[in-house]
Amino acid sequence: MLALAACGTEETGAGGSRSNSADSAEAQSGAAFTKMLNQVAQQCPPSAAPEPPPSGPAEPLPSGATAPSDAIEPIAPTAGPEVELNARDWCASNLHEERITQALWDLADPTPTKVRKILNDLGYIDERIHDVKQSGTTTRFFLDLRDQGGRLCLDGSAAGEQTVVDKCVAPATGPFTPGERQL
Repeated sequence: MLALAACGTEETGAGGSRSNSADSAEAQSGAAFTKMLNQVAQQCPPSAAPEPPPSGPAEPLPSGATAPSDAIEPIAPTAGPEVELNARDWCASNLHEERITQALWDLADPTPTKVRKILNDLGYIDERIHDVKQSGTTTRFFLDLRDQGGRLCLDGSAAGEQTVVDKCVAPATGPFTPGERQL
């Protein structure tokens, strides 16, 4: 009878341990994800804290001009993405929304598997894709796009020509929880 015993870490063909190659693959996908985020946002302004809404009275009308009696003075937003996303995230959100919507628009049967594959093909990694669930002919999903201190997330609904992708705001730190996002 022959008995074999092994100690230590199992080696892979590349000379590293299996756990090291898994960590390396995860680091590479994370680096590729960050690169994709930067490419999408390359035309956007650099990150900066969101600007507070303007306060004080509205600009006066030019001399001789009168406001119509039924004029409604616009009110600056006090909550939501308009206030809480920085300029880079606001700009990047529009670009992400457009590229994802275009990729999902012609998907006739948007199952969670098909939606996830399209998102992966666009460069979004599984660790940042959340709550992919189908309801009838629609598949909902969330993307955590927080990067460089930003708070950007996307709330998507894949339904062929009725596909909608909207920006949302995630907590600045901690794990992404779709239930905690702010719209």
